[in-house]
Amino acid sequence: MPEAPTERARVHRLPERAAYDRDTIEAILDEALICHVAWTDEDGRARALPTIHARVGDTLYLHGSRAARAWRAVAGGAEVCVVATIVDALVLARSAFHHSMNYRSVVLYGHGREVTDADELETAARAITHHVLPGREAEARMPTAEEFKQTILFAIPIAEASAKVRTGPPKDDEADLALPIWAGLLPLETSGGPPESSPDLLQGIHVPAYIALPRRP
Repeated sequence: MPEAPTERARVHRLPERAAYDRDTIEAILDEALICHVAWTDEDGRARALPTIHARVGDTLYLHGSRAARAWRAVAGGAEVCVVATIVDALVLARSAFHHSMNYRSVVLYGHGREVTDADELETAARAITHHVLPGREAEARMPTAEEFKQTILFAIPIAEASAKVRTGPPKDDEADLALPIWAGLLPLETSGGPPESSPDLLQGIHVPAYIALPRRP
């Protein structure tokens, strides 16, 4: 098992659930639909916002609106903590104390860098569109120069990160095993429902195959 890249990234609570290898970290970042970004702004106030993300190699790209001034500190290089989480099952124990969730999560630390290069902007936009739904990036129109001015895209190197994963059934105390209470897992998954066409869609346009039955991953 690889070592934690830094002491801050080390998992101290239930360290047996930790993973520091890049394959695990990248797989979770790629599957999680959104992430949450936390930082301290210029006035010393705590901030946290959800956003869409996408990974390209060793870089995590994050998306925000330029109209939201809260993102400016991040794009300007503020240190951030990014958390991405996937819930796989509800863990229903006999006791309230041992209720939990089976999950996969990543915590990433780094400094934001605003993306300004035209080629990198398009790479990030295409990757984020792919992250929303694989295949969409090949069909959707990419942003114009004016649209890029309304958006903040910033990059964070995937260097200081750790994953944490819980699997398996409830872990009830032995004294509770004789209680007449059902215990087990309620699996959860993210999948799409039937597509609903936009009311202003041109006639003759059919639902693409990649949209018909979307499922993550």
